[in-house]
Amino acid sequence: MTDDRDDMERRVSRLEQDNYILREAVANLTRRLEFLERSSSSPSAKSPSHPVRARPATSTPRPATSVRTAEGSRSGKKPASVGKTSGTSGDDGVSPGKGGVRAAARGEATVGTASPADTKPATPLQVSKPKRSIGGGHTRRSGPVHSQPRAVSSDDQTIRMYLRGRSVILYAPTGVDISAADRTLPPPTEKLQLEWVYGYRGRDCRSNLFVLPSGELLYFIAAVAVVYNPEASTQRHFTGHSDDIKSMALHPNKKMVATGQVAGHDKDTGKPHVLVWDVETLETKCVIGLGEFERAVSCLAFSSQEGEMLLAVDESNEHMMSVWDWKKKRKLHEIRAHGDPVLGAAFHPSDNLSIISYGKQHVCFWTVGDDSKLQKKMGLFGKHNKPKFITACCFSESGDLITGDSNGAICVWDNREHKIRHEVKDAHGGAVFALTYLEDGTLMSGGKDRKLIVWNETFEKTGNEAEIPETAGGVRTIVETAGGRLFVGTTGNMILEGSLDSGFQEQIKGHCDELWGLAVSPVNNHFVTCGSDRLVCVWDAMTHSTLWSTSVSDGAVCAGFHPSGSVVAVGMQTGRWVVFDAVTGTYVASGSDSSEEISTVKYSPDGSKLCVACHDNHIYLYSVSDEGRLYDKKGRCSGHSSFVSHVDWSAGSQNVQSVSGDYELLYWDAETCRQVPSASHMKDTEWASWNCILGFPLAGIWPEGADGTDINAVDRNGMQTLVATADDFGQVNLFTWPCFHAKSECKTGKGHSSHVTCVRFLNDGLTLLSTGGKDTAIMQWGIV
Repeated sequence: MTDDRDDMERRVSRLEQDNYILREAVANLTRRLEFLERSSSSPSAKSPSHPVRARPATSTPRPATSVRTAEGSRSGKKPASVGKTSGTSGDDGVSPGKGGVRAAARGEATVGTASPADTKPATPLQVSKPKRSIGGGHTRRSGPVHSQPRAVSSDDQTIRMYLRGRSVILYAPTGVDISAADRTLPPPTEKLQLEWVYGYRGRDCRSNLFVLPSGELLYFIAAVAVVYNPEASTQRHFTGHSDDIKSMALHPNKKMVATGQVAGHDKDTGKPHVLVWDVETLETKCVIGLGEFERAVSCLAFSSQEGEMLLAVDESNEHMMSVWDWKKKRKLHEIRAHGDPVLGAAFHPSDNLSIISYGKQHVCFWTVGDDSKLQKKMGLFGKHNKPKFITACCFSESGDLITGDSNGAICVWDNREHKIRHEVKDAHGGAVFALTYLEDGTLMSGGKDRKLIVWNETFEKTGNEAEIPETAGGVRTIVETAGGRLFVGTTGNMILEGSLDSGFQEQIKGHCDELWGLAVSPVNNHFVTCGSDRLVCVWDAMTHSTLWSTSVSDGAVCAGFHPSGSVVAVGMQTGRWVVFDAVTGTYVASGSDSSEEISTVKYSPDGSKLCVACHDNHIYLYSVSDEGRLYDKKGRCSGHSSFVSHVDWSAGSQNVQSVSGDYELLYWDAETCRQVPSASHMKDTEWASWNCILGFPLAGIWPEGADGTDINAVDRNGMQTLVATADDFGQVNLFTWPCFHAKSECKTGKGHSSHVTCVRFLNDGLTLLSTGGKDTAIMQWGIV
């Protein structure tokens, strides 16, 4: 009898939920019909300029796996610049490459934010295709997405705002003066100061690691050039760029640096250009080529003798190469370098009138003729196999050009005859990415096979070689200090330090694919990150070092610490979650209730429950015991009509609030796993955290004309005085908490070049962490 009664209760609960969804669907359909009637009667009526994909009122079967779209889902955030890659979107408006987005629409009725009694008629949603992603980048909206301004009601103490046509009603807590909602909220007195940048861009960039006379390392990641002192473990940052840095060159005097960026979204400085700056003062000396380049400055090189000229290659379809008198900001020469991609270029070390460029199936020898124009001679491969790519070059002491290619060969060229004089076949078991001469006159090469090999003057192996760890990837760049120490930049976005005899250790570690997961420990200054590269890392924010890292079976997208700090849970793209010991990194437990991506994993404040929010529109709750080592499924919260993106626990661990991909804010009873039907009943609830992007205290963080995808993440500090947001334009913003005012001003931190995917305050309240999606950077900000 007990089993029958339980079964009957479950069936009644499902029927009640279905009835609720059906009533909301009918209400939504009615609003849509009213809107269409008004539109047909008024010829001047216009629909929102960026309609959102909505669920039709009739139910359709769910697909087994989700599709990717740009409607604000985890991977749906737009990278921060147009033209970073040469790829194009498909005809269906979805980028065919990696990093697309999971669909929000699954063909179901939309559930309202509040109960039917609390909900006022809203502008109906419209069905449309996902927004097109051009070349993996994003652009700012040309205008507002909706025509309805937000409305403040003093009668029922609410703020009504619109996101992509959806009406969102936010209830003011008791005692709040809602009349202040129309006033201006000044920015906080505190500001963001960049303290540390974790990571290095070696995955797809070359020649971007240098050693300064001071012993400092020079490299870049995202929109930041980093000057790192490995002895003192300190960093200085050049932040003059507005988007991805793609190339770097060090002046012969070792005091000036040139960095080139890609096309971005900033109206003033978003065009590709080159900045020349002082490495000591970090001051910009001149801006070169603003408006002259088309896509990205992919290669840079100073002339070898006096450094008066600067060579730049545009990553455009024409692959234009230009030579500049950088001090006078004057272009001396410009010519089409080649019809195929150009991977590198350099001045000859003893002749400023000679230039080498190389790339896909070509090596070009350039000279300045009597007519002061660049003249090209193609390199001749003759009887040698022409490789698909020439991937590296350097010059010997005698001035001979030495190249490495994708076949693993090293070639010595005759500069006069422009042909190969000597070839070392199979020098590496893969592409040769790095070539450099050491202080003792020997040549060192590094390749995709992770090997470092030393060659004598006759290009025979000396027997000195080493292999870097598999987790580091291939060798991208090699530099030697005055004392003979080697630093190796890798394709796994790491910088290693060591020697051939003693081996290599991590000096700088980073992720190498899209980065979304970030969580902070509640008991110390440790934090965890995870990404699509399947790497999970726990860091110490004080020492800026990795405590442990491990690889998981699938791409990871979210993480959360247990309140005791003893374990950390990681959610993955396949719907599986795994728990690790926070100190040792050993496996503790795992589970899976969905085949779709997990958006959020979060423990309750008392540590007795775990909340797992998924892209199947459900929230799964687990009972937790033994300080996060034992798990039992408690139930499932069903009611959202799109994927669940963010959740928060109440301070008493009794309730959960959640936001979905269609901007729906719902509340749940964590004991019964049932929805709290009236949003107004939850207005005075104290929340242990605030990571949901909607709510009355956050009404002011949304810019005018916001389409819902502008803000990816939020976090409130422990003192409840500040709230940080991560936006789609590479910015980290700091607001005063609470922030429900119509005109809320903020302090902004710039450094990311992609959509900022997450922000979290450390428990000391004085440090903020942020993660960039495609730029794979982790940035640590001081609150000063």
